[in-house]
Amino acid sequence: MSSKEGSGGFRKRKHDNFPHNQRREGKDVNSSSPVMLAFKSFQQELDARHDKYERLVKLSRDITVESKRTIFLLHRITSAPDMEEILTESEIKLDGVRQKILQVAQELSGEDMHQFHRAITTGLQEYVEAVSFQHFIKTRSLISMDEINKQLIFSTEDNGKENKTPSSDAQDKQCGTWRLKITPVDYLLGVADLTGELMRMCINSVGNGDIDTPFEVSQFLRQVYDGFSFIGNTGPYEVSKKLYTLKQSLAKVENACYALKVRGSEIPKHMLADVFSVKTEMIDQEEGIS
Repeated sequence: MSSKEGSGGFRKRKHDNFPHNQRREGKDVNSSSPVMLAFKSFQQELDARHDKYERLVKLSRDITVESKRTIFLLHRITSAPDMEEILTESEIKLDGVRQKILQVAQELSGEDMHQFHRAITTGLQEYVEAVSFQHFIKTRSLISMDEINKQLIFSTEDNGKENKTPSSDAQDKQCGTWRLKITPVDYLLGVADLTGELMRMCINSVGNGDIDTPFEVSQFLRQVYDGFSFIGNTGPYEVSKKLYTLKQSLAKVENACYALKVRGSEIPKHMLADVFSVKTEMIDQEEGIS
């Protein structure tokens, strides 16, 4: 046994050789020393950053909830008698979502967005999904990322719609504009989620006797799937992960179009939705077996 080890076989710590009272003599630290002042400033900076992050997380939740409500509203368009009324109401809801995004832009004023991107990415993806869904219903085409970013440029007049100012950083910017740019990853993930909503719209359309919408959706989904296939494994992990879900949605819509094309003339319109649901269950079972 070495001299550094005690009778129990454990090494003695160096400060065990000093009396107990001597080890605690340095507990009173000068709070005005440069080192302590520096660490206090670090503490204040970190606390402010953590508070800003939490505020952004709450805003992202609000954006997600309101965007989902807009999507649910747009799904009613397949059965609503007045399409324009639904689109007008959805635009009002999206304006409310943009007011939340304005608060995010004010929070990120003077900050590096990528440091807080994780806090807001979920809400931005859901917003992209809602906006692209509305745009598809209007034009049967995909909205570009530049068009979305143009809608997220806010002036001082837009700021007047929202009385609350979430941070002192926003107060410093009394004049001018705020903007928030959707990142390419958020855009791609939002479009990937859009395919699931289009598949649901296809089901609802068939249930209401609309046999044209499934073929339009099928053609659109093929184009989206081809675009994602070009990215392949070179893109972010989340994009390649959602590619499988996109393929499932495309398969279900194509299978419905096949049933409508082959057996559409012999099946009454009120029974088309039942045939579609049976075909969808068969695809799900085959994917589960494989």
